[in-house]
Amino acid sequence: MSTATVEVPEAGAVAAPSAAQRVSAALGRSAPVFAVLALLLVWISIENPNFTDPPVFLAFLKRAAPLAVLAAGQYFVIVAGEFDLSVGSLVTVTVVVAAEVLADHPDGVIRAMATVVALGAVVGLANGLITTRLRVPSFITTLGMLLILEGAVDYWTDGAPKGSLSEDFRTLGRGGIDDVPWLEQLPWSVVVLVAVAVGAVLLMRSDFGKRLIAVGDNDRAAGLSGVNVPRTRTIAFVVSGLAAALAGILLGGFAGVSAQVGDGLEFEAITAVVLGGVVLGGGRGSVVAAVAGALTLEALFTLLNLLGLSAALQDAVEGLIIVAAVAFAAFRLRPDR
Repeated sequence: MSTATVEVPEAGAVAAPSAAQRVSAALGRSAPVFAVLALLLVWISIENPNFTDPPVFLAFLKRAAPLAVLAAGQYFVIVAGEFDLSVGSLVTVTVVVAAEVLADHPDGVIRAMATVVALGAVVGLANGLITTRLRVPSFITTLGMLLILEGAVDYWTDGAPKGSLSEDFRTLGRGGIDDVPWLEQLPWSVVVLVAVAVGAVLLMRSDFGKRLIAVGDNDRAAGLSGVNVPRTRTIAFVVSGLAAALAGILLGGFAGVSAQVGDGLEFEAITAVVLGGVVLGGGRGSVVAAVAGALTLEALFTLLNLLGLSAALQDAVEGLIIVAAVAFAAFRLRPDR
């Protein structure tokens, strides 16, 4: 008579969390940002009763779209355990280069967009290769890239960008859908934001997303299990560069050409991601929550303006958010809790 064998887990072994447990944990970490966002939206609605009107609310989403796209790209880098400080300067380069291309070819909208998207991918690839192959800390790599891009823009434009963005180019950032009655008020930037968010969620649910989380959680263990850690992190930087280029296209359409259009956006993107509950150091966090963090940040700035507080407080608020969010995450991750 055969005897069934039952495997007994070793003493001290911890069973791997199920998919339901992982989803529940992710929702638990993300819940605060959605609660804060809802509170801010209600407060804004009290201060400005017209805020809930579709045109006004869609205008709010249109303003938030570039930062939300940037935060989605920054999420991939941070969840992999790295930083990308170059995205703000890359946004500026995107706008300036697009204006230069369109100055020589006014009808070359597709050419201009393709050029800046390719540039974003190249900058992201450079950041990734320098970080992973030369083993330069990503903070230093991307800080250096920020200075390189800012210096290149200042040298090239002498502080005054040449050319302008054509109306066709700017449509994506400030225009809306025409000739469709039930969508005529919907801005293209909101459509782009939704598409980016959906694409990011699908990417994180793919095998690449699983590898990215594993690399951010424990790169040594991921490498021993067969994950190509340098390639995975390099792809994350490329995604961040592409998101920065797309954010630049949206912001250029909304704000026009300026050599300072991307100033400080790298810190706003990091603040949004941290506010969304993504853990600095990698391995934990939701891309949807990172996008919600960007919306929360934009809602907070909108409320500060409605209350008549100085715009100079925004930097202080961002700093407080980063410190508070990181401290809160560290508290929740304490082993004795």
